[in-house]
Amino acid sequence: MAAKRLFVSALVAVVGLTGCSIVPLEEERPARRGSGNDTVTAALTDVERFWTAQFGSVAGGDKFTKVQGGYFPYSQADPPPACGGQQASYEPNAFYCPPDDFIAWDAQQLIPQLEDDYGPLLVGVVMAHEYGHAIQTRLGDTEQPTVVLEQQADCYAGAWLAEVLAGKSTAFKDVTPAQLDDAVAGVLTLRDQPGTPAQAEGAHGNAFDRVRALQDGVEEGVTTCAGYNARNLPVTEVPFTSREDAATGGNLPYDQAVSALADDAQEYWQRAYPSLAGAQWADLAVQPFRAGNPPGCPQPDASAEGRAFYCRDGDFVAFDSSELGPALHQRIGDYAIGMLMGDLFARAAQDRRGESTRSEQGQLTVDCLAGSWTNDILRRERGASLTLSPGDLDEAVTALLAFGRATEGGGPTAFDRIAAYREGVLKGLRACVS
Repeated sequence: MAAKRLFVSALVAVVGLTGCSIVPLEEERPARRGSGNDTVTAALTDVERFWTAQFGSVAGGDKFTKVQGGYFPYSQADPPPACGGQQASYEPNAFYCPPDDFIAWDAQQLIPQLEDDYGPLLVGVVMAHEYGHAIQTRLGDTEQPTVVLEQQADCYAGAWLAEVLAGKSTAFKDVTPAQLDDAVAGVLTLRDQPGTPAQAEGAHGNAFDRVRALQDGVEEGVTTCAGYNARNLPVTEVPFTSREDAATGGNLPYDQAVSALADDAQEYWQRAYPSLAGAQWADLAVQPFRAGNPPGCPQPDASAEGRAFYCRDGDFVAFDSSELGPALHQRIGDYAIGMLMGDLFARAAQDRRGESTRSEQGQLTVDCLAGSWTNDILRRERGASLTLSPGDLDEAVTALLAFGRATEGGGPTAFDRIAAYREGVLKGLRACVS
């Protein structure tokens, strides 16, 4: 069977500036009412508070020095200052300038758009990221590949975010799970175009890697971030392997993607389930259904807001094939279907071994188990019947976010679910049950 590569086109493309650390959204939109400057100012003040307390822990006790060159909102009519003597043209961007030690941001389009679309917390994350580049300069830690520096700055932003979530921020108080997930959704858009080599000049990382770095900072703090280097950073961003892949993406049609991914998940669990549960895997029936007409199941174990589920009584999985599946495929990409299949098969595996899927920890285990299947695909040799293409991991976490956002009803946030999925992707099956 010929190798099938799963891919969808990019949402964003990198735009380079000196010290640049964020990429603009693909489509320009009309300028918003506000400039976002009040949010930016509050965020920068809070990030300075954070680094005043934390800098010594990564600088051998040295005292923190704030950015000395100033902060500059700019617009098309009032462009940013020259950086290192080189005047930049207007770009909807945000950046730190190492030679002149200043931070600048587009107050006409980028920051207002991010705040309107994803909330003020994302603006805070962007500014914490930019300040991360200032910290690198103060530590003399700039002789690393760009992708390392960018993800280290993401990690530093995550360390600041941890204090926000702990209620220590002076600018962002009482952050809700939904607001956190909105910020994560925004981070997913700030990614390299799929197919960008990690070694490319200006590479920032795919969404999967950038969210991983942010979560590293949240979970482990600035010391872990400061230890990032080219040898220890797990980068999943890869280039296309052929001109044909780059031109077409090898994107499978919807029906073919469903069939290939369901068959592959079945084969994976036939191999993996005995080591997980000490029993053989019984083939799992997959039943697509028309919207509003699901197969009967007394107590469905629902996913994707009820539009997909595992049924213990009939021992089958089902999903809406008239709306949910095609929408995921069209709007996100064919490995969004992989995330859906991964979730459903993992629910069956978790339930079959007598473990909960409905508790918060049970859901996170399901996400990790889904990631373990992706880990299996990711590690395959070229020429295998099914392999991943650039962009597929981004599609998976975007799909998870689409049907895993936090609500007022509780349950794990998409932020936590992505972390669990990432654990399975990077470490495999045993990481999910150890």
